[in-house]
Amino acid sequence: MAILGVLFDVDGTLYAYEEAERAGFQAHLEAEGLDDRFASPAEALRVWRDVMEVEYARFLSGELTFAGQRNTRTRRFLTAAGVAGASELSDEQAAAWFAAYASRKNRTRRAFDDARPALGALAGRYRLGVVSNSATVHQRAKLEAIGLLGFFTEPLICSQEHGEAKPAASIFLAGCEALGLAPAEVAYVGDDYEKDAVGARDAGLQAIWLDRSAGAVPGRGAAAAGIRVIRSLTELSGL
Repeated sequence: MAILGVLFDVDGTLYAYEEAERAGFQAHLEAEGLDDRFASPAEALRVWRDVMEVEYARFLSGELTFAGQRNTRTRRFLTAAGVAGASELSDEQAAAWFAAYASRKNRTRRAFDDARPALGALAGRYRLGVVSNSATVHQRAKLEAIGLLGFFTEPLICSQEHGEAKPAASIFLAGCEALGLAPAEVAYVGDDYEKDAVGARDAGLQAIWLDRSAGAVPGRGAAAAGIRVIRSLTELSGL
């Protein structure tokens, strides 16, 4: 069947998340007087990301709410930084600390340079949508802020509202349903090999793995696994 629609991941695919996170986190540590609590800024960021990986997984599994994982990340990081009473922070205090960090991060947020041209080339020819492991209100605000929201069909499909996260087949199928298309008529583009590419392929979509780093393909090789590999979103129109 011909491809009639394209679904996208957001963070790391359309939105330069790691760049904004790095700049915003360092600015926040300096503002909070915590920049000397670790051996280096890189070490502080590593601890922050390690905590996020664990707590965000708990959010995706349904164990924590989106706000809850933020609060828990704050408490755990501040405890690792040696801040007295960090583990006893109220939800309001933890949320305020995280909101200050998010505000600094958001000052530098931007779309990848190839995102708008790629979406512009596809718009009008294909139905475009989003499937993301996040919360809808959060991702909608982010896409609006970086100037990309207008390219996409609503509703955006996000794991918090859907009830399952990538790589579960159901969330990809919900994205296809939102576009009004069969899975075989839809391509999915994302930067995470397992959650995005393998998950989409196993759900019956055409999987396209965005490997911006041009690193080694995991496992048996993406081509052998029935997954297309691109290095830039500008390659999508040619596919």
